[in-house]
Amino acid sequence: MSIVSASDLKKVYGSGLASVMALGGISMEVKQGEFVAVMGPSGCGKSTLLHLLGGLDHPSAGNVIIDGENLADLSDQRLTELRRRKIGFIFQFYNLIPVLTAVENAALPMTLDGVRAAEAHHKAALWLNRLGLADRINHRPDQLSGGEQQRVAIGRALLTEPALILADEPTGNLDTHASDEIAVLMRKVADEYDRAVVMVTHDPRIAAYADRILFLKDGSIIDETILEPGNDRKAVVEKLRISGD
Repeated sequence: MSIVSASDLKKVYGSGLASVMALGGISMEVKQGEFVAVMGPSGCGKSTLLHLLGGLDHPSAGNVIIDGENLADLSDQRLTELRRRKIGFIFQFYNLIPVLTAVENAALPMTLDGVRAAEAHHKAALWLNRLGLADRINHRPDQLSGGEQQRVAIGRALLTEPALILADEPTGNLDTHASDEIAVLMRKVADEYDRAVVMVTHDPRIAAYADRILFLKDGSIIDETILEPGNDRKAVVEKLRISGD
């Protein structure tokens, strides 16, 4: 079952001679429980694609369907509800509120949706426990490491049990060890929690955890690598490094 489907997706910024084609007609699908990485040079359209898939921006042409709903057909209010309930976002810079604890930050999607604070905090604590933060739930962001902050962000993204997780360079601010831990969690989100995951990354090591890797250049998909279970990750990483040179 396809959770996200994009058809001939285009995005143009500006107009006339000043126009820039950020995406030139991308079509793709991601199934339930599938982990897809998106790679490519800076400015190739990776983040633009993620923003269009998440309804954070509107395409110039083409359609995005999330869990059976065409984003173009939704009112602003319904689109906001869909993003809150069916899509979980993870960003490079965590976007945690400094004065809130880990559990309060993770609970935000439910409290913003009108759920009682006690119920939202209980569910947030369950997710943070699953992510290895049981003893850190009452700590503020400045009391957490970068990897722990990203785990809180992942817990927040998973709180409403969305169909789709969109991650934009989730390991870009982390050291190698913490990056690997987050990549393993992304793999777990797809395998054990059965979510569709689309992750933008520049790091071949992190991309090698995915089921498929899409390569973008100049706003178009130019290649695709399918990673079979049991593949030697070191060999895959080396191949990706060579292809990126």
